[in-house]
Amino acid sequence: MPSTPLQPPQGIATGRVLVLGALVLAGLWFWSAPWLAPLRLLVVLVHETGHALAALLFGGRVERILVGADESGQCLSLLPAGWLPQIAVYSAGYVGSAISGALQLVLAFRFRLHRGVLYAMGVWATAMGVIYAGNAFTLAYCLGMGAVLLVLARVLPGSAVRGLVTVIAVFTGLYALFDLRDDLWGPGGGGPSDAVLLAAQTHVPAVIWALLWSAASVALLALAGSVSLRRGAEEPERESVRPAVASGMPRTRPNP
Repeated sequence: MPSTPLQPPQGIATGRVLVLGALVLAGLWFWSAPWLAPLRLLVVLVHETGHALAALLFGGRVERILVGADESGQCLSLLPAGWLPQIAVYSAGYVGSAISGALQLVLAFRFRLHRGVLYAMGVWATAMGVIYAGNAFTLAYCLGMGAVLLVLARVLPGSAVRGLVTVIAVFTGLYALFDLRDDLWGPGGGGPSDAVLLAAQTHVPAVIWALLWSAASVALLALAGSVSLRRGAEEPERESVRPAVASGMPRTRPNP
């Protein structure tokens, strides 16, 4: 009987691990760089969208969303009474950002929907501006960034789109670490962050909420990374076929 080529075992794609690790380190190092301001504003918009979705989920009403040139953000909404809606809505900014980043990684790497993800982000940014923008700057940013994302999704090659989605996903997923570090643990911290505001409502110290949200962000990104960085079942199969084709082996047909 003819022997069949051995299939390499499924496992972690080393190249993807190196790329993701490099992006995480770059994010931690360059987060405050001025040239990354448009990306930080995009992450702020994701954060405020999390608040808005949680408010709507609990029967509240979103009045408007504000994104400032100083990279501040506000989601002004009306909530029903109760401790659960308060905790959910205040937590949904950072936890929602982590979920968004995790989904982007999985869709881009595991399911290879990176171009679709970028198109969806362009539509989302545009819609947030049209529906909820509370001032001229927010509207201009949402429409401008939405147009940029849609154009990039259209014209960039696949590898560049995947890289861009990965960068956005990493920055979005780690937003809790970056922002809470500045608000609570950096010089002059302790400002009116979500953790401080929720602490006033629940009497649980702000640092506890910050640690919980940071831990959730890291855990979700690690889980998404472990799923995204594994080779799909189809990848080893393609790799094993290439040597056979390249070696000039004749194709065979089953006997009738």
